[in-house]
Amino acid sequence: MSTSSLPASDRAPRLREALIAAAFTADGLLERLGAPAYAALARSETVPALRATRGDSPLDTLVRLFLLQRPVPATAAAAALPLGECEQDGWVVREGDLVRATVDVRPYGGPEGQDWFIVSDLGCAVGGAGGIGSHEEGVVLGVGGASTTLAGITVRRPVASALDVGTGSGIQALHAAQHATGVTATDVNPRALEFTRLTLALSGAAPADLREGSLFEPVGARTYDLIVSNPPFVISPGARLTYRDGGMSGDDLCRTLVQQAGDRLNEGGYAQFLANWQHVEGEEWQDRVRSWVPAGCDAWIVQREVQDITQYAELWLRDSGDHRTDPAVYTERYEAWLDEFEARNTRAVGFGWITLRKSASAAAHPSVVAEEWPHAVEQPLGPAVEAHFARQDYLREHDDAALLGAHFTLADEVVQEQVGLPGAEDPEHVVLRQHRGMRRATKVDAVGAGFAGVCDGSLPAGRILDAIAQLMAEDPVLLRDRTPQAIRLLVEEGFIEPVR
Repeated sequence: MSTSSLPASDRAPRLREALIAAAFTADGLLERLGAPAYAALARSETVPALRATRGDSPLDTLVRLFLLQRPVPATAAAAALPLGECEQDGWVVREGDLVRATVDVRPYGGPEGQDWFIVSDLGCAVGGAGGIGSHEEGVVLGVGGASTTLAGITVRRPVASALDVGTGSGIQALHAAQHATGVTATDVNPRALEFTRLTLALSGAAPADLREGSLFEPVGARTYDLIVSNPPFVISPGARLTYRDGGMSGDDLCRTLVQQAGDRLNEGGYAQFLANWQHVEGEEWQDRVRSWVPAGCDAWIVQREVQDITQYAELWLRDSGDHRTDPAVYTERYEAWLDEFEARNTRAVGFGWITLRKSASAAAHPSVVAEEWPHAVEQPLGPAVEAHFARQDYLREHDDAALLGAHFTLADEVVQEQVGLPGAEDPEHVVLRQHRGMRRATKVDAVGAGFAGVCDGSLPAGRILDAIAQLMAEDPVLLRDRTPQAIRLLVEEGFIEPVR
């Protein structure tokens, strides 16, 4: 699969104008297709969208041409596009009276309502990697759940420099271009770099510095304010597919990426990754991933999902379409996955997010939080990620005595729930629940509930505890001694916020 057959980006602005004029945008698609057909596309089902685009409007034509990848009449294409230019630049090819697309162009809504377009190989934006033609080794995928997840959790603050490692079709580079003065994007696959160029050009974004190579090798010793990567993290018995198989043993690629990121971060910079890690017999997964964190960095590791090795192998065999091959070939490949896991004493595979932050304070007292959180969160989560590290800084700088002298407020949209039998005089327990960010819930005792309930920033924590002690007929000294740890937990998880 060569780069020579890919479209030229020189006249992408003209194509962009035509796409937007026809309402070939994320909002336009939803309105034209309707919610059921639009949702069906995410499930790899195209029939509802085909039925919804039986007309001859420019939008119908563009949906069938670029999104559903069906040939369209040349007369219809000419009414929707600058057809001659698109043919010359290689976006489409003419076959008699029909025109077909050479690449997949998928509308993608930016976080502030921008009309963006992700360009990828045919068959890979609708239906995922298991779709049409996905067995080629150098295939470049379009938008997927993993890429949108990473985009949502990334800290979005103005920075001078950003690096997208393993850029693929350029989704992370496109997001970074909105708040970074300069963006560098790397990939081992030269086709991916060309697709990134097309994505940025067709989306009206500034061009990126595109570099071919593995991991951090293309950028040498340069450092960045933001590093993002949705790497080929799949733990597989080989490196058949560039888009998902990193070519290293086990979870070594993710480990190497995380370990090497520390030296490429500027002070205060963030590195954010999606990753897989092995659950090895006799080893806690938290200890395994914590060991990857480089010196001088704080880290927040969140495990979102765990699959046993059979589920994991079946997922990625379906992803590559192996379940449609000869049964003997499928069995052989399935066995190879299980052999790989058995050789490494792997019983399951975890998936999640890893965020690093370069911090001078982390050199002596690093904060490394590794937790399991399979529950729903509120995206975009970037502000919550940034707030997590700010809270870690605060707790590192304040001992128990300082906490008792500090003022706190209850975080926005935290509610209290009382759980117990109907008619009971007192609840069995009290729960504080967040409706923002990580949407955490935590049990608290009567002291914790009372403390959180009166945190309005007017009184220091110690004074509040003294009042609670008086109401509950407790020794205020003992209450002050045993409560700071609970306060620390409420701060760490974002239920109460220090008044700065």
